[in-house]
Amino acid sequence: MRYLLFALPLLILVGLIAVFATSIDRDSSLVRSVLIDKPVPEFALAPVDGLDVPGFDAATLKGQPTLVNVFASWCIPCRDEHPLLEAIKAETGVRMFGINHSDAPENARAFLAELGNPYDAIGADRDRRVSIDWGVYGVPETFLVNAEGVIVYKHVGPLTPQAIESELIPALESLKS
Repeated sequence: MRYLLFALPLLILVGLIAVFATSIDRDSSLVRSVLIDKPVPEFALAPVDGLDVPGFDAATLKGQPTLVNVFASWCIPCRDEHPLLEAIKAETGVRMFGINHSDAPENARAFLAELGNPYDAIGADRDRRVSIDWGVYGVPETFLVNAEGVIVYKHVGPLTPQAIESELIPALESLKS
């Protein structure tokens, strides 16, 4: 019994080391969402005050593929990602909606005035309720929704040129065929 008391912490330590060692090279953007292949959650977002684009709801996401990007003006990675979103919009013409996460309207307006607005609609998620329903871990996150309103792709963190080329564009092309 006495040896067990000494060995137990050592066994726990070895187990933790094994868990961390197997996770060390894991890509943090590959977070499997439980919402993949499921309809978008029911929601309705009002537009960001003072912007000339509408808000949107779950029904608006039906009819054609839509890229949904969760962003905030205070998010540094969102700034880095933003030119890539504009390039995606220009190159593919995909319908792009934004969920403005926990942001003051004047800050969201300033962010988009400075960096450009690739979004066809932007919903204000001031209380983060819709983001939680979508399973958002943090901003930015990007979802691809098919014409039936089903989430088919999720990217956690800022999009990169590599992720766009190897994951997002193929996912978009599969929806068009």
